[in-house]
Amino acid sequence: MLHQFWHNIRRTKRDFFQEEGHALHRVLGVRDLTMLGIAAIIGGGIFSSVGQACASGGPGVIFLFILCAVACGFAAMCYAEFSSRIPVAGSAYTYAYASFGELFAWIIGWALLMEYSIGNIYVAFSWSGYFTHLVESLGVHMPAWITTDYASCSAAAKMPSAGLKSKEMLAWNTAPVIMGLRIILDLPALLINVLITWLVFTGVKESRNASNLMVVVKLLVIVLVIGVGFFHVDSVNFKPFMPEGFGGVMAGVSAVFFTFIGFDAVSTMAEETRDPQRNLPRGMFYSLLVCTVLYILISLVLTGMMPYKMLGVDDPLATVLQYKGIVWLEYLVSISAVVAMASVLLVFQMGQPRIWMSMSRDGLLPKKFSEVHPKYKTPGFSTIVTGLVVGVPILFTDEKFVLDFTSIGTLFAFVLVCGGVLLLPRKEKINGAFHLPYIKPVYFPLILLLVQLLIMIMSPSFFYQQADNPVIVFYWLLMVVLAVLAIWKNWNLIPVLGLATCGYLLTGMSANNWFWFFVWFGIGLLVYFAYGYKRSKLARG
Repeated sequence: MLHQFWHNIRRTKRDFFQEEGHALHRVLGVRDLTMLGIAAIIGGGIFSSVGQACASGGPGVIFLFILCAVACGFAAMCYAEFSSRIPVAGSAYTYAYASFGELFAWIIGWALLMEYSIGNIYVAFSWSGYFTHLVESLGVHMPAWITTDYASCSAAAKMPSAGLKSKEMLAWNTAPVIMGLRIILDLPALLINVLITWLVFTGVKESRNASNLMVVVKLLVIVLVIGVGFFHVDSVNFKPFMPEGFGGVMAGVSAVFFTFIGFDAVSTMAEETRDPQRNLPRGMFYSLLVCTVLYILISLVLTGMMPYKMLGVDDPLATVLQYKGIVWLEYLVSISAVVAMASVLLVFQMGQPRIWMSMSRDGLLPKKFSEVHPKYKTPGFSTIVTGLVVGVPILFTDEKFVLDFTSIGTLFAFVLVCGGVLLLPRKEKINGAFHLPYIKPVYFPLILLLVQLLIMIMSPSFFYQQADNPVIVFYWLLMVVLAVLAIWKNWNLIPVLGLATCGYLLTGMSANNWFWFFVWFGIGLLVYFAYGYKRSKLARG
């Protein structure tokens, strides 16, 4: 069965490249891919959600970023192995198709729809907040009812304790009413989505140039914040270093991990990359290295400049600079945040259409989704649909809901990619292509013991609390089973460690995260059996 799936994906790849007139432009190099990865990973994280993570774990949140980097490092190596074998658009969806088959491929494709599209809704809201703050500082007043989402205002109106001075209450009380309905919408979030959709629709080369410029700007500003903030750090704020224990550190997972979907975004550009077997892995690893260093440094600076509990805001960099009275840099950060989050929107909006394009080629979606625009050589229809999927929910949802909805899908995708590598047949080495090094799995049980010892040293209370958490108990039972299977099957240690680390991060997800994930999962299965099951290439033979 596995060989049949592998044969089908190879046939799909061959047929695509032989189909005249439908090739995408190969214009991306290592630098472009690295920039795309950085744009997706640090844009929404450093300028927005990193504050929530710092407020949960204090200065010790750096251990969360190190753990995320380790998990992503293993996942990136598995992505690189897949991308060197299957240099076709579709990322984790395509890889799942090759290793697990059609049903699992649909599940991961559906999960990635949640990650890219719904994740972009959160970034659009955050972008709107920075943009509104910026124009207000320039003396341009925007009515509250066109800069706030309806869901938040409706919730505030039902809570008298919120007070009339809150932005949500102001929007609710001043909004025009038409036929009994208050007109409240986040207009900047909608407009930036339209602009990004148009930019992605018109071509990858144009999107690449815009993204690279935006990445350079925000990297310079982040380095400036780190450099200036270093001289305003108060060592008192580092005591204790993990005020909420290791449990508090892990509580920040859902706030930051959705940004690491940037690795998947890089792999979606396989068909528009020059020499993808060589350049894709490099782009992934370089972006991971840069982003990990920046996350650690910025979290240390933020928690050192002000008490960690005050960082649970949407604009942590601007808040810290305002707290320290560094007005000139606060203004510069507001400008760069608008640029940074626009680049995140750009990368995510480029990734989702290419996943739909791959699913359409396999018959799981209508053929319209795989059409390539004759002039711009982009998946035009899929790009427009992605813009609608992001834009319409902006009218009736809020950023807290979408943030809870996204990170779990990223981790789920990484778990399937790592597991899929274990099922791939062995291949001959190709000069210039990436090859996953083989390490014997006998070290895995020892690593598990060392991890438990490290947790006991870092947070003794959390070590003993694990026994009272059924999710963590279940995780460690699975690790015992995984260790036995790895040694018995002689699996490569690298993807096994990818499964273990990404799986451990999943234990940090709340019950609310899991609830909405399974709701989304159920909807996806209904769509699959209603359409793709009977129309796919495998079903047609």
